[in-house]
Amino acid sequence: MKIAIVVALQSELECTKRLFKDIEEICCDNVTYFFGECNGHQIIVSQSGIGKVCAATRCHDIITNFEPDCIINTGLAGGIDIKSKVCDVVVGSEVAYHDVWCGDGNEIGQVQGFPLKFMGDENIINKILENRTEEDRVYKGLICTGDQFITDDNRLSEIKNNFKEAIAVDMESAAFAHCCYMKQVPFVSIRVISDTPGKDNNIEQYNNFWEVAPEKSFDVIKDLIYKL
Repeated sequence: MKIAIVVALQSELECTKRLFKDIEEICCDNVTYFFGECNGHQIIVSQSGIGKVCAATRCHDIITNFEPDCIINTGLAGGIDIKSKVCDVVVGSEVAYHDVWCGDGNEIGQVQGFPLKFMGDENIINKILENRTEEDRVYKGLICTGDQFITDDNRLSEIKNNFKEAIAVDMESAAFAHCCYMKQVPFVSIRVISDTPGKDNNIEQYNNFWEVAPEKSFDVIKDLIYKL
């Protein structure tokens, strides 16, 4: 199986690369990709950059150039559910845009002609959650995406009003899901909660995350690969 794992940030890339041994660098169209193997699977690791355009562009390039069997987007997210805690792992059973409006006849968040919510691959999600306990703090739910780092209470309330079941916000997941939907490639987003928007110290939480977060949070990815 050929599995592509894509992150937005350099720090996320370094965490992800350390999960695999004997990484080989390959340059394609002026982009560096990292190839390795794990449990008999071929792994492709790449950094997209921040935001929806970067995510969709990299996703399209990976599908076109390497034809992966599935794409996994991982990295950080802000937790917007009262039950979410820093270092929880959220698996995107659904993802949606929180900053899209195409006018009358469409729902808030819906790109006209496409679903409001893009579904994560059920088989992959079931593998991730297999044998997980409540103490693991790994759970599924709706991730909302927009080109914004959420710090404002009013904006957070607006997102929660429009997507009451949302548990996390990020800046890439829905763009990856949208591209994979168009290309019919199985997809899932796996996000580690780095901060809780709306709290007075959420920027401080984010800045401190890399000092306090256990890297085993990213081991959810490696555990999944051994189950596939």
